[in-house]
Order: sequence, then C-alpha cells, then structure tokens
Amino acid sequence: MSSRLQQAAEPAVPMRSRPFFATVILFGGIALLVLGLALSISVGAADIKLSTVWEAVFKFNPDLTQHQIIQELRLPRALAGALVGACFAVAGAIMQGMTRNPLADSGLLGINAGAGFVLALIFAFFPGLPFYFLILYSFAGAALGMFLVYGIAAISKGGLSPVRLALAGSAVGALLVAFSEGIAIYFHIGQDLAFWYAGGVAGTKWLQLKIMAPWVAGGLLGAMMLSRSITLLSLGDEVASGLGQRTGWVKLAGSVLVLVLAGAAVSAVGSIGFIGLVIPHVARYLVGVDYRWIIPCSAVLGSLLTVMADTAARMINPPYETPIGALIALIGVPFFLYLARREGRNL
Repeated sequence: MSSRLQQAAEPAVPMRSRPFFATVILFGGIALLVLGLALSISVGAADIKLSTVWEAVFKFNPDLTQHQIIQELRLPRALAGALVGACFAVAGAIMQGMTRNPLADSGLLGINAGAGFVLALIFAFFPGLPFYFLILYSFAGAALGMFLVYGIAAISKGGLSPVRLALAGSAVGALLVAFSEGIAIYFHIGQDLAFWYAGGVAGTKWLQLKIMAPWVAGGLLGAMMLSRSITLLSLGDEVASGLGQRTGWVKLAGSVLVLVLAGAAVSAVGSIGFIGLVIPHVARYLVGVDYRWIIPCSAVLGSLLTVMADTAARMINPPYETPIGALIALIGVPFFLYLARREGRNL
C-alpha cells in the first residue's frame, strides 16, 4: 500500500534533468515573454503600433496621448501580469515539490481565498488603507488559508493524501469566499471586491508594482536558493534526511516563500487559480525533476501564460474585457479533473 501511495504522490515526469533543453526553454520563453509584453501593451481599446510602444518606453514624450496611455496604463498592467504569473507558478512548484502532491496549488488549497477573505475584512473595517498594508494583510490571510486546509486534512482519517488536501482546499476556499461575499453584501463593498473575485490586472498602478516588486523579487530569489533542497524533498522525507537535509526547516522556509509569493500576487490582482497547478507540471515534463530548472522555467512560463491570457481577454469581446481568471480556468479545470481522476485511480 505504501508503494502505491508513493507512486500516487509522484507526477509522471521524466526521471532525468535536461539542462540543455531547459536552457533553451528558459531563454526561448524569455524571448516570447518580451514579445508578449509588447503585444499586450499595443492591444486595447485603442490599438497602438509596436514602433510607438518602443518610443514610449525608451523615448517617452509626455505631450503625446499614446505615450501617456502606454506609460500610465498599459505598461504597469503588462508588467503586473508577468509578475503575478511568475508568483503563482513558482508558489505552485514549491508546494508540489515539498508535499509531493501533484494537485498542490495556492488557489486549490485555499491560500488565495484566505488572502481574499482578509482583504474583504480590511475593505469593510479599514477602507482607504494604503496598499503597503494591504499586501501585509494579504500575507496573513494566505497563512490563515494554508493553516485551515492543512489542519483539516491532517486530522482527517487517512492523513494528508493529495486528493484529501484538494478536497479540504475546495471546502475551505468555498467557505472563505462565502464569508467574503457576506461581508461584501453587509458592508456594501461588493463593487470593491468584484475585481478580486474575477482576478485581473486592469487598473494596476506603478505604486502597486513598486511596493510588490521587492517582495516578489525576494520570493523568487529565495525559491531559487531553496531549489536544490526542494528537489531532495520531492524524493521523499526519508531520502532527503538521509542526504543531510533538515526537512523541517526546508518546509518552513518553503511555506514562507509560498505565502509571500501568493499573498503578493493576490493583493495586486486578486485570486487567479490554476496557474500554480498547470505550469509546474508543464515545466517538469519539459525539463525533468531538478527544481533548479523547474522553478525558473515555471516563473517564465507562468508569466507568459498570464500576459497572453490578459491580451486575449481584451480581444475576445472588445471594448469589454473577459476576466483572465475565467480564461485560465478553461485550461486549468480540465487539467485538474485529469489529475484528480488519475490520483483517485492510483489510491
């Protein structure tokens, strides 16, 4: 039975790392991301030529309306999409590696919902609070969601299996969202919270980027520094301990990084699910099981997915925008159902 549980907790991925192929994926993804950012900035209610985008970024003229649109609206929006995509993807990769749970994702495990719930409380009782404090409270909410999910799953019969964690995350997430909606109705802040429910990067300002950027940079750097330890943890606690890893400290550090990355992303753009579920699986399939490659590739691919989804959201039904959370869910939900069915069959 234990061997079957171990197989169920491990995703079906190539067992060898592919450094050369990973390098190609990494630099090719960065090149595509730059093109995607340029496309994202040029597309909108008023289409702008790519040459104008180049001039607005490198030769800004405040007297030109298109340059102002690019600098004040579209450029921070595109950069926010890249940052939050990297945050959600890397958070999911860390969680999947530490727990050996292929269903791990900050959205599915209630972390995003926890951050949203605390933000609802802040909007209700402390309206107008500066964004710097919002991001700190978002971290606390993310920690609340993680504590509830892992606590419920741990006390359930059978322990922390992947499917039980996903079920506990769905239940806790639904409960916290219901509380958030109740607060929104009672305190008449539904319009303020609607943005966080749908998830999107529209309206992101430079001030928000300046505040969240250090947290994101620190979280991504910390993830890279912890990547070798996460690779060992993904082989099992006993193997990692036998190789000299202090598994308790590694899990604590990884959990803090997940809270920082997911909390920063939710505070800026709301709850966008499934990025942290899908992207690490794609990266692991492409580059192998070494998290020294999985984490940076997940960051690039997550950024690319979010930027392209945001661009598509503006092109589906112009001049209206489709929530990017809904577009990504079109990919994420079938992928989640496939993984859940596979894990349930193996247990």
